[in-house]
Amino acid sequence: MIDNIDSINLSSPPDRPRIVHGIYNAQNDRVWAMSREEADKKGAIHEKIKFSVKVMVRLGVCAEGLIVPVIFEDATMNAQKYIKEVLPVALKSGKKMLGKNWTYQQDGATPHTHHLSQKLCVDHFPAFIPNPKTRWPSNSPDLCSFDYSLWNELGQAMDWNYVTAKATLIVEMKQSVKELKKKNF
Repeated sequence: MIDNIDSINLSSPPDRPRIVHGIYNAQNDRVWAMSREEADKKGAIHEKIKFSVKVMVRLGVCAEGLIVPVIFEDATMNAQKYIKEVLPVALKSGKKMLGKNWTYQQDGATPHTHHLSQKLCVDHFPAFIPNPKTRWPSNSPDLCSFDYSLWNELGQAMDWNYVTAKATLIVEMKQSVKELKKKNF
């Protein structure tokens, strides 16, 4: 039972605004306590960003091991980025690791099925399975179960105590990929 019911000012004091990734957002400033002083005394301030920072990673795998990861720090994948930044890495890594006899396979993500992506793959890859939307059922994770195993191994290889920001997440991810390569995943 609460004995003392008063209004509680949950905003930051003017002398101490909350800065979250360089942007002040009052929505990120919430503490459950009877007063601001009580929360400060107990060290009960816990900031959590409502929409986390995004990092998109493309990590390929083949019979010879892992392919160089492509990391997008501030953007969502689209066909233009996929064609410009991912496909050249996939092509170069495929040739280096497998020579001339290999097939490039991708899922039904929008950048993969874009007509320009499809054309580039048909024109430049030694062999290519075109438009996966016509080749296998949509949303079929059971056909790519290796993806889950790979990401699980990567997650377990990472030192999550070291990851405190986007920059350290990227560093740790790159290091963990190197560790997995050593294990001949």
